[in-house]
Amino acid sequence: MANAVETVGVRLLRAAAALDAARIPYAIAGGNAVALWVSRIHEAAVRATRDVDVLVRRADFPLVPQALEGAGFTYQHAAGPDIFLDAPDASARDAVHLIFASEKVRPHEYAANPDVTESEPAPGYIVLSLSALVRIKLTAFRDKDRTHLRDLIDVSLIDSTWLSGLIPPLAVRLRSLLDTPDG
Repeated sequence: MANAVETVGVRLLRAAAALDAARIPYAIAGGNAVALWVSRIHEAAVRATRDVDVLVRRADFPLVPQALEGAGFTYQHAAGPDIFLDAPDASARDAVHLIFASEKVRPHEYAANPDVTESEPAPGYIVLSLSALVRIKLTAFRDKDRTHLRDLIDVSLIDSTWLSGLIPPLAVRLRSLLDTPDG
């Protein structure tokens, strides 16, 4: 287990270093962003994740493959997101997944993803701000997003004071999680 967690951490830092070197604006999102925010409050509450989600602007996408392939990743366009594998035969579940800033992932979603500017420095990479991360998780609202949000609630990073700052559909989703903290 420790090796799996370390492998993801190395993948994250390798991708971030490549994007930084190429001067491509980005922000780490997804489970790694949640883990960073949770770790600032309670390290034992951190949940492991397998992939690395990176928010980039679509206008910068032409530069991304060269940067990440230069760091040893293999580009693959699948039916879903653009991904970068550690090796050609690696699993897509263990890849770097691109998420496009200021775009909706699915047309029916309530809000577009945040821009990469809604971020802050973390040790070795740039991470989404907490408010941007909460909005992206409330927008996607898959089972793993609800789990991540409950992790943030559990360490008191988000609570009912957040409701007034969200658009109504996202506030309803957060209210449902606050009302059912155990699922």
